[in-house]
Order: sequence, then C-alpha cells, then structure tokens
Amino acid sequence: MTRTDRRQFLAGLLAAGLIPKPSWADVGSPVFLSAAAKPDGSYVLCGIDAALQVRFQIPLPARGHAATAHPSRPEAVAFARRPGTFAIVIDCITGRESARLESPMGRHFYGHGSFSSDGSLLFTTENDYEAGRGRIGVWDAQNGYTRIDEWDSGGVGPHDIKRLPGTDTLVVANGGIDTHPESGRTKLNIPTMAPNLAYIEDGTVTEIASLPDDMHKNSIRHLAISQHGDVAFGMQWQGDRAIHSLVGTHRRRRAISLMTATAVQVRQLDSYIGSIAYSEDGSRIAVTSPRGSVVQMYDASTRMFMRESILTDVSGIASFENGFVVTAGTGKLRSVTQDDSNFSNQIEAKWDNHLVAI
Repeated sequence: MTRTDRRQFLAGLLAAGLIPKPSWADVGSPVFLSAAAKPDGSYVLCGIDAALQVRFQIPLPARGHAATAHPSRPEAVAFARRPGTFAIVIDCITGRESARLESPMGRHFYGHGSFSSDGSLLFTTENDYEAGRGRIGVWDAQNGYTRIDEWDSGGVGPHDIKRLPGTDTLVVANGGIDTHPESGRTKLNIPTMAPNLAYIEDGTVTEIASLPDDMHKNSIRHLAISQHGDVAFGMQWQGDRAIHSLVGTHRRRRAISLMTATAVQVRQLDSYIGSIAYSEDGSRIAVTSPRGSVVQMYDASTRMFMRESILTDVSGIASFENGFVVTAGTGKLRSVTQDDSNFSNQIEAKWDNHLVAI
C-alpha cells in the first residue's frame, strides 16, 4: 500500500468512526516537521521520522517558515514566511487543509505559533504595522480556528513564541525591529530598536527581560525551552561593530546570561542565528547559522563554547536522543552528536528555516 493509499484508507476509517482518536502513529510516527521547497518550485510541509526518512509531504500554497504540531492529534499548522498573512491547518491523516488562518487587516504573521497545553488554543506572533507594535493572536483550535482574542506581545517585532513546559505561560522573542509591508523587509528603526523576552500569562505580560543597552541592536529571534523551563535564545546582530555573543539564556526573575566564545567563533556565525535547540537533557545548547554554514554547541551550565560542525546552508535544528538533527538548504538532513556517530539523509528539496519537534 502506497503512502497516498494508506492516507486515503485511514481517512475512510476516520470518517466511518473506526479510528476514535487518531494519533501521529497513524501517519508514520514522524518526530519532526519542516517546510521545504521542491525543485519544481512548489512548497510542501514534510513529516520526518527518527531515521531521517520523509514520511509525508503535504502541499503548501506558498513558501513556509516554521510549523507547530498539535499536542494530541495529528494536525499541524504551517506558517507563511514573514510578512505572510496566512497559516494553513493541515489534517495529516488526510493530507488536506482543514482550516486557514488569515491575519486581520493591518497585520501580518511572523512565521511562528504555539498551542496551549491542552491544544484548545493556538497563539500566533503578529505585527500591527500601523501602530508599530507586536500582537499575539488567539485562535480557538476546537472550533475551526476562529480568532477569539489578541494580546500585546510586550514589544516590537515578535518572532518566535514558545510555551513553558507544564504551564500555559508563553515566552515571546520580541526582536525589536519595526517593519511595514509597504517597505518590504526593510528595517525601519535600527537606531532605536529594543529587543526583549516577554512572558505572558492569560493575556497579561508578567515579566520582561532585556539585553544590556550596548546590545540593543541584537535582535532576539528564536527560542528553545529546556525541560526545566530555562529559555535559550538566538540573536541576529544589526550593528556595525563586532559583537561578542549571539546566544543567551534566561530563567524567570533573573538577568539574561550570554554564551562565551572567542571572537573567531562568534565571527563564524556571521551575525546571524537561524535556529536554536536544547539537548533533551538540557545540558547543551546548539545553534545554526545558514550564513556561516556552521552548527555551534555550548555548555548550558558553564555557558562556554564546546564545538562546531560545518554544513553548507544549515538552518533547522531540533534535539534528538543524545544529540541534535539539522537540516540544510542543500536538502541534507544530518544528526550531530558529541561522539561524531552521525547519520544523514539527502532529499531533492531545499529545507526551509526550521525543524520542529513533534
């Protein structure tokens, strides 16, 4: 039975009520999601299993950025690349679009979202570009993904958003950069940008953590959360002088800490972190730089640089067993472990920015 036949068969069983609670196992037990661009110019969302094999490819209407997986049912939300105005809800059993989110007038998405712990709500990062302020869209995932509320993000340019484990507390990476669709991706406020991490509980910003003043041009973009609730973040430097760190961590009610590396090691990142991940045990933090074609690993407790691996156009990263898995624009998927017991796969597609763990 082909994958398409299997999907149609499962869809029939589901419609007949013979699969009461479908799970990710029913679509091949993928452990990661990633958007990709195919050689023919089309775009897809892929499910990838533990052997780095692609279990499904579902068409997208335009280029994707990141995705988020529903915590209990085989359903994914694929977000358009900033400044996209749509997100697609995909039933991974049938391979069909089950809902489409459109940003309100005067808004666009930033390519990331997160579910509540019970999966009833979806939260999206958005730009209110006339006001020059970040917003968090709130969508009812139990009733057709209707929009039911919106909250202040606590800053400008909210990019990534994650939920602290075991809670419904959200942490938002407010990158600090003001943009407007009429100016494309032009950055409008570099001299005055003020990135931060904002913690949101039930619509209220309860804590904000900011960088030192001399680092205000270091845009906080991507987040990783450890099982203990520590937050790691990757940055993109917008300044002219050399910067001494592009990776930091934060624990609530404490100050931000920055990773330590030599000037050469920081320069290898070319001012740009593409993605970030904690190891499963929380002891290591790994980051990618597509511009620098490098993966770097840091010790989470000492905050010291550990090692790096070179991989052309690498960007997506997620934790896996005793290490990490990375994706690259070349179509490469590769594991990165401390003992170099790596394995890899190659597909005929260009992986997009993020690899999302299910």
